[in-house]
Amino acid sequence: MKPLSRCSKSATRETDEFVGDGVESSLIEVTTLGDMLLRGAQRWPEHELLVLGDERLTYAGLAARARRTARALQGLGIGPGDHVGILAPNLLEVIDLVFAAALSGAVAVLINARYKSSELAYVIANADLKLLFTTRRIADYVDFVDLLYEAVPGLREAPEPLALNLDAAPRLRSVVLMESGEAPGLLAWSDFIEHELRVDERHALLRRSQVALSQPCIMMYTSGTTSEPKGCQLAHEAIVRSAAAIRARFRITAGDRQWNPLPMFHMSSIMPLLATMWAGASFITDTHFDADQAWRVLEAERPTILFTAFPTVMAALVTHARFSLERVRDVRLIMNVAPPDQLRRNMRLIPHAVHISAYGMTEASGISCFGALDEDDETRATTCGQPLAGVQLRVVDLETGAPAPPGVPGEMTIRGYSLFEGYHKSPEKNREAFDVEGWFHTGDLCVLDEQGRVAYRGRIKDMLKVGGENVAAVEIESFLCRHPDVQLAQVVGVPDPKFTEVAAAFIQLTPGADCSEQAIIDFCRGRIASFKIPRYVRFVDAWPMSATKIQKYKLRETLIAEIESQRAGTAI
Repeated sequence: MKPLSRCSKSATRETDEFVGDGVESSLIEVTTLGDMLLRGAQRWPEHELLVLGDERLTYAGLAARARRTARALQGLGIGPGDHVGILAPNLLEVIDLVFAAALSGAVAVLINARYKSSELAYVIANADLKLLFTTRRIADYVDFVDLLYEAVPGLREAPEPLALNLDAAPRLRSVVLMESGEAPGLLAWSDFIEHELRVDERHALLRRSQVALSQPCIMMYTSGTTSEPKGCQLAHEAIVRSAAAIRARFRITAGDRQWNPLPMFHMSSIMPLLATMWAGASFITDTHFDADQAWRVLEAERPTILFTAFPTVMAALVTHARFSLERVRDVRLIMNVAPPDQLRRNMRLIPHAVHISAYGMTEASGISCFGALDEDDETRATTCGQPLAGVQLRVVDLETGAPAPPGVPGEMTIRGYSLFEGYHKSPEKNREAFDVEGWFHTGDLCVLDEQGRVAYRGRIKDMLKVGGENVAAVEIESFLCRHPDVQLAQVVGVPDPKFTEVAAAFIQLTPGADCSEQAIIDFCRGRIASFKIPRYVRFVDAWPMSATKIQKYKLRETLIAEIESQRAGTAI
């Protein structure tokens, strides 16, 4: 486990300690997550904070809702350190509950809304949830209540929604529906909120004042690929201080309006929201991402920052029929993580905005570094910038573990205030992830340049071994994005009897494009080394996704099954 250097005070403090590029030279305020909201309500009470569909909330409005909900949580028996689960799409109530839990000293467990019953069953039990909130507002798309009935046997038949006693989730006391209406075994929101009457303002204020910066306030589960998801516990200081550093890097002011369509159960939504709140700015989102709806919102709301984050989102925007520079004329900054050639393409499509990339993960409060606004386009296309103030990054040799010199690839390690408190109930995983000096080993292959900028080269396990040659999948992906018909490319390695492993490319074409496998291979010949040229090319219309990332292992499994089937047919 990492060594802690936390401040246990619950009051706001300031520090001038910085690690990183030193650009953000102002003092950093550090406070609890709950007090961060109350700070915003005092400074910008009538400023618009949240826009979600037809709903709008000011800073004062959200603070009032969160304080009331905090009292209801406490009235229902939620105490310091208790875990409160949230299973829902993007809703105002989700943010309300996150801050209410923080004001109560509890931990908000944001559950991936893509999970199915088996994954939910695991997370609900593993997370030690005492309360769980969900919704039926998008039941036509996914009925979370029915999923919970399947995941938690006995919930539907439970005689007392205020005192559940279920073998599948022994610590779970209630499941609360976020709206009016009834569901067997669940507590209605109106019945939940009445519990605020059991807690007076004085008691709630005392509880808030006892919350320490070192206490966890949010827990998110990393998406499992080959094993069960792991719960990452993040403390108040890690979350709030990282948000302040992001605000400084983006130079956000009260006049900014950030559009972010990403799910609130992901750090790529929560952290940009909190960075926005540090400045008194506005955050615009929706229940889910839909490109057609997104363009209507962009035209109506005129954001200044687009936080698209992932290639699938950005590609859906710029290839949409409604795409036009007029509709994004007020945008000054776009954040998108993608291979260099795709970033260069985005820069050409929206040239008046500054395009930056990022490097990070849930275990490090979402983001460890962003590109800087004053860097040139090529630097921002090929690197993820320098670490945020106070974040320590080090690349180490894959074989020896010794620090690697600038320009030499190795495993990225991270240390500092932004790191999580460890995987929940997983001491063996924590021992594997942290070394004796407190460095967290990410499993990412990266390079640091002389100025400390990060260049991401992919997951260490995402390296292909082709006939003895090491090949980074991201390198091939970036090259394939130069093809005018390629909207998005993903490369995996598949077994080969001669070369051990060869590259396979999955490609999503731009709308209306007509391209063949041979055309893609011909495009590569003479331009990249022969051992990097994909042996297999497959075209896709949709990607297997986790919360926000393409699940490469599923692409690989599908292709291997196809190859084995063909070989079996040939043998017959």
